[in-house]
Amino acid sequence: MKRPRLGSWLIMLVGVLYFFIPLWGTFEFSLRYRRGVYSLDAYWIVLNDPQFRATFGYSTALALATIVVGVLLVVPTAYWVQLRVPAVRPLVEFVTLLPLVIPAIVLVFGYLRIYNSSSLLPLTATETTTDVLLMFSYVTLSLPYMYRAVDTGLRAIDVRTLTEAAQSLGAGWRTVLFRVIFPNVRVAILSGAFLTFAIVIGEFTMASLLDRPAFGPYLQLIGANRAYEPSALAVITFAITWACLVLMQLLGRGQPGQAAGAR
Repeated sequence: MKRPRLGSWLIMLVGVLYFFIPLWGTFEFSLRYRRGVYSLDAYWIVLNDPQFRATFGYSTALALATIVVGVLLVVPTAYWVQLRVPAVRPLVEFVTLLPLVIPAIVLVFGYLRIYNSSSLLPLTATETTTDVLLMFSYVTLSLPYMYRAVDTGLRAIDVRTLTEAAQSLGAGWRTVLFRVIFPNVRVAILSGAFLTFAIVIGEFTMASLLDRPAFGPYLQLIGANRAYEPSALAVITFAITWACLVLMQLLGRGQPGQAAGAR
């Protein structure tokens, strides 16, 4: 019994070192802005850069909009497929996986071809409509992760029983969806939302070709022209990602009890 435990701890230690040694090296390098002494100058330069705040704020707002639209699109679709038309699940899964097969650069060139300023639907004619186009582009990119997370959450609960019980109490479809289904797949939605946020924050291709002031192009610009600031940005981005993960875990507490109570 001791040997398997020792092997498990050894594997976990190797995994931790594999992930955290590069991160530590990046963090240590970001502190070498001043020759011969460690300092946080690179972090102060990044955090005080107006372009950093503008691009990160823009991408955060876009990520939140993408999450809201993605949830409102995916949850009812996955719920209806599981409840009414389970036979079409393979087709829906195939469609949601297409963004993993089709490169982002192909998608954005297609958008530029279809929605340019001389087309019937000129979404690239103004900054506002371009932002809307970019938001829907991110919904498409995050679709495989959001759908998989929500579909897994729906399979973990008895959707049919919950729906019939709610309807027997006089609940309409909107009440069933928002008051019964959404609370029971909260953790799954948060998982999809976290992945969506990570995708939007770091995405470069679509934001760059659509000429929008997003965080991804800013990371590339700093990486091409600075030495220590890119490492500081990498550490800051990693910290933000982990903060979102912790927040997701905190918000997801109490899910099993709620699901059991709903049953």
